[in-house]
Amino acid sequence: MEKAIIGKKLGMTQLFDEEGKIIPVTIVEAGPCVVVQKKTADNDGYDAVQVGYGEASVKSTSKPAKGHFDKADVAPKKHLKEFRLAGAAEMEVGAIIKADTFAVGDHVDVHGTSKGKGYAGTIKRYGNHRLKESHGTGPVHRHAGSNGSTSSPSRVFKGKKLPGHMGAESVSVQNLEIVKIDVENNLIALKGAVPGPKGGVVTITNSVKA
Repeated sequence: MEKAIIGKKLGMTQLFDEEGKIIPVTIVEAGPCVVVQKKTADNDGYDAVQVGYGEASVKSTSKPAKGHFDKADVAPKKHLKEFRLAGAAEMEVGAIIKADTFAVGDHVDVHGTSKGKGYAGTIKRYGNHRLKESHGTGPVHRHAGSNGSTSSPSRVFKGKKLPGHMGAESVSVQNLEIVKIDVENNLIALKGAVPGPKGGVVTITNSVKA
């Protein structure tokens, strides 16, 4: 991992390329982020930086977190994340990371939290088939069906696809292309869709498969 930034998903729109073709893009407000802590190979066994994003009020910041920010002489931040960047050893606490750390044409991976769907059955959650809705199937045509075998093994196997909480989990989308960067407003336009709702926090890193 060499380049990274934390941002906020603003929504989707479309751009036109030089040939007039429509490009669906997601707009992400990327940064500005500030380096809150620096980890070194001598102290911690590896080189990394802890990055903060989003202004937080002092009132809503806990005392331990406030001490952490005061030590770095940085205003409290809502979100903290650690990255192993290429130039982590050379970066200093208080350094600002902006959208121009990336360039148009770069391929990136975007990590976010998917939209929460609440409690869902197996049809919506996993795409299971339903039973017939006629001839006495009864009120169970959307149920999960048999959960396991008979007296042997007399249990439900781990990993059985059952109803439960759907969504609201960590999702990564790989190899998205950066179409446009607005350095002045810290905006990055990514080709394609990005996980999460509008206003959701996402992390952009350089692609591991580019």
